[in-house]
Amino acid sequence: MKNIGVDHMNISVVIPVWNEEENIRPLHKRLSEVMRKTGKEYEIIFVNDGSTDHTAKAIDSLKSKDRHVKVVWFRTHRGKSDALSAGFAAAKGGHIITMDGDLQDEPNEIPNFIRKINEGYDMVVGWKYRRHDPVTKRLPSKFFNELTAWITGLKIHDSNCCFKIFKREVANDIKVYGELHRYIPALAHWKGYKVTEIRVQHNPRAFGKSKYGLGRLVKGMLDLVTIKFLNSYGKRPMHLFGSIGILSLLAGFITSLYLLYLKLGLMEDIGNRPLLILGVLLMVLGVQFISIGLLGEMIVSNSKDKK
Repeated sequence: MKNIGVDHMNISVVIPVWNEEENIRPLHKRLSEVMRKTGKEYEIIFVNDGSTDHTAKAIDSLKSKDRHVKVVWFRTHRGKSDALSAGFAAAKGGHIITMDGDLQDEPNEIPNFIRKINEGYDMVVGWKYRRHDPVTKRLPSKFFNELTAWITGLKIHDSNCCFKIFKREVANDIKVYGELHRYIPALAHWKGYKVTEIRVQHNPRAFGKSKYGLGRLVKGMLDLVTIKFLNSYGKRPMHLFGSIGILSLLAGFITSLYLLYLKLGLMEDIGNRPLLILGVLLMVLGVQFISIGLLGEMIVSNSKDKK
């Protein structure tokens, strides 16, 4: 058996799977046929994300017969971001392809990905321009992708599409957790990598059930706020917290001046006015926000010193 090392491995295909027992074998068959035709050395890495059906058995059967198959096992379900991170760590290829394990991503699109990335891009993302999903999944996804494009500045149609190819250095440079796998293209774009997209065929789901749910949408929205914050203020937290603090202090100071005018100029009683409490609260909050900004700057500074 040939020992495939880092220097000889051209492409790693990373596939996170969770309860996809019926899809594993047909996906492997179609994917292997396509990869052999590319003429490149390759590996197929299945990341079994704590499946509770017979997915593990199906993958183990393939691994015993095909030297190209590698497996990463999770004892419990940890989510797509953790699965992809584990797959990236195990991958040896100079280029990495990620795809879902539900047969909705068409393996025959892989040569198109390879041709596009060879034009000089660092990442090529699939655009499922004709999706075979229920409207309850398509509409939220469309809204979410448009919002993501507006906030991140990366104008692609399907940021959440798992079907993509990118260079090894991109995988090494990007850390994903939570639901951040949705924003790998945006994270790469912010780090200066060249990102583009191509139209890809999207197949109807033949077996199993979709893992999409409202909870994933909510988590994705929260993570969108997270990555926007980290990109804009992660290295300069005082610019955010300090600005809020100064505005709060200023509002509290103006409120206090107005109350002082009422007390000394018009001789009115201000002791029972809610405005007095508001003015004090605004100034206290202002000091707290500025303090948070300073603490953030200290953390960033110490992190830089340790590198």
